[in-house]
Amino acid sequence: MLAGLFLLAAAIPALAQETPEDKQADKAVMEMEKNAATPEGQERVANKIKTQFGVDDARVQAMKDSGLSNGEIQITLALAQGMPGGINDENVQKLTALRQGPPKAGWGKIAKDLGLKVGPAISKAKKAAAELRKEEAKAKREKAMKEAKERKGGKNMKGDRPEKPTKMDRPEKGGGKK
Repeated sequence: MLAGLFLLAAAIPALAQETPEDKQADKAVMEMEKNAATPEGQERVANKIKTQFGVDDARVQAMKDSGLSNGEIQITLALAQGMPGGINDENVQKLTALRQGPPKAGWGKIAKDLGLKVGPAISKAKKAAAELRKEEAKAKREKAMKEAKERKGGKNMKGDRPEKPTKMDRPEKGGGKK
């Protein structure tokens, strides 16, 4: 019983180490992962990361192979931009090593240790996730419109309503005063 109390007491500081910045970063990472739930989404996320940070497929794939998720890649590259030398192998490896541990460090602690601010990195990740959500919604709408058009087989979108009959010609009114 006493051992259980010691374990609980040891676990409390570990739980308390998560800062508000870490919680926001985790939320941004989760948003990015939601966007990458489908193969099309994964492609959109990878393209967004490449265009946002000007990196190539090889760098993104190497970061994925090292165990980072799409959201973690986003934050890692955003932090690396703020480091001397920008996004290069050394900075990316340093950030990856700090993140993966041991001990595994939170984004707030990593940024603080390197003299960086994590807020802008989180903002970039949130902004990218929001843009990806909009792109996904647009793609879904376009796909639904295309499928609806294909189902109708090229018919007009109003359905199978008959055309409006034309007005009948009326005889001239006569019998009026001239």
